[in-house]
Amino acid sequence: MPNELKIENQIIPYVIKPSLRARRLRISVGRDSGVVVILPKDINILAAKHFVEQKQGWILRSLKYFDKFQGRVFVKSSRGEYLKNKQQALNLARAKVTQWNTRYNFSPRKISIKNQKTRWGSCSKKGSLNFNYKIVHLSESLVDYLVVHELCHLKEFNHSKRFWELVGQAVPDYKKLRRELKNFGISVS
Repeated sequence: MPNELKIENQIIPYVIKPSLRARRLRISVGRDSGVVVILPKDINILAAKHFVEQKQGWILRSLKYFDKFQGRVFVKSSRGEYLKNKQQALNLARAKVTQWNTRYNFSPRKISIKNQKTRWGSCSKKGSLNFNYKIVHLSESLVDYLVVHELCHLKEFNHSKRFWELVGQAVPDYKKLRRELKNFGISVS
């Protein structure tokens, strides 16, 4: 049975996790993992519960911080994850660029996969299309939108009305897809 803390008429469950490696008592609050108390081997559970009581304000502020990310999806990011998915992402990007470019007939110079923290894709002034390796985690409709978006930058290197009209020719519901893509916490440029 999880432990509970009552703060401002809220019942907040928390888990006490014993650790042989931990040197000090600490509390972790995560978006998905909730409240976890790391308990070193030389500290008893009563001391841990007292520590949680002392940190009520910090716990509540941390939980409120994560509330603003409700409904957003985050994909784990690491060099290993990038290397594992890079080739699959490149194959996907190439196939989608080929598919959608039959409509536009633009001339992309190069297609690359990057490990970017803040962008899903980009188009360089020289005509190179760059995509985030995390596209392998997106639905097909989002990948289609993303590829069309970057392809259209080969003709309109901005976000003008003409640019969005060009995107809309292939992806009429681009506004909905654009909002959906923002839920992943990364932007499109």
